[in-house]
Amino acid sequence: MDGDRVEIDGGIMEGGGQILRVSTALSCLLGLPLRVRRIRAGRSQPGLRPQHLSGLEIIRDLCEGKLEGGEIGSTEINFTPGKIKGGTHVADTKTAGSVCLLMQVAMPCVLFAASPSELRLKGGTNAEMAPQIDYTVMVFKPIVEKFNFTFNCDIKKRGYYPQGGGEVVVQMSPVKELSPINLTERGTVTKIYGRAFVAGALPIKLAKDMSAAAVRCIRKEIRDLYINIQPVREPDDQAFGTGSGIIVVAETSTGCLLAGSSLGKRGKNADKVGIEAAEILLRNLKHGGTVDDSLQDQLIIFMALAKGVSRVKSGPITLHTQTAIHFAEQLTKAKFTVTKSEEEDPSKDTYIIECQGMGMINPNL
Repeated sequence: MDGDRVEIDGGIMEGGGQILRVSTALSCLLGLPLRVRRIRAGRSQPGLRPQHLSGLEIIRDLCEGKLEGGEIGSTEINFTPGKIKGGTHVADTKTAGSVCLLMQVAMPCVLFAASPSELRLKGGTNAEMAPQIDYTVMVFKPIVEKFNFTFNCDIKKRGYYPQGGGEVVVQMSPVKELSPINLTERGTVTKIYGRAFVAGALPIKLAKDMSAAAVRCIRKEIRDLYINIQPVREPDDQAFGTGSGIIVVAETSTGCLLAGSSLGKRGKNADKVGIEAAEILLRNLKHGGTVDDSLQDQLIIFMALAKGVSRVKSGPITLHTQTAIHFAEQLTKAKFTVTKSEEEDPSKDTYIIECQGMGMINPNL
């Protein structure tokens, strides 16, 4: 059996948890036994962290697979997948590890399960170095559902750094196959909206300051659009711990969604948090693509699995996206090409990511 394992080098390119997420999800879907070596070799704390281990465990449980080397700090794992089944699965990072990253690894797999699934994901809902849950609901969900599936995401409780303690419940039904997407027409920005939140011991004034600073920053570039960024204080029974942050979303005439977000932390001025989110949004709008730099890499696995040709227009290709493409091609029969977008003004850094998907068929349906 061991001779047939696909060998993955976890230290190349982006060199982080994303390599684990993409390769174990595809291993589970394709029934390929996997060995990942040099896990997170380039990180300050190499090897598995609690969040990565939770991700591996939920994949193992989803398909009744076998996982060797599954402990904190481990730099090598062997994974042998079984058959993907539906039902309820729980993953708990027991830290502020991101529930959104747990969702990223599990979602492609449960789409090809035998029956509907419920994922109960526990950890941080608004964590550094990961999409915030608000981003997942406001941007990722409506766009990824263009692959022809739907899911329900219920935020039971929000949780912040350092304790986590959040919980999100995701429900989804399996599909026969995924349709390709074509996101190449950006259109014009029609509205800008978002939410600035505080939770726990922080006053609502901070949310108002973040919101006002973001609006001022966007106004310098975009004068004539209504901007609605709601300041919110999370109810105490729906949030664990203390946290703050903001997400700002731009919607276009063709239904594209691009965002900028930022998290507050001790000693960081609320205005600065708002301005940071606004600047990320403006940077994403400037390149003329249909997706922002946080969504880019999250679409790759779905493009690889879909039946037919998907095309997405984006700004500069991130290292995360290059890494996702590399491993998707290594494990599936999908073929990706990335070309500079011709019709754009040459000063814009715009690209077309095209993928001939492998056309994964759900054997259970």
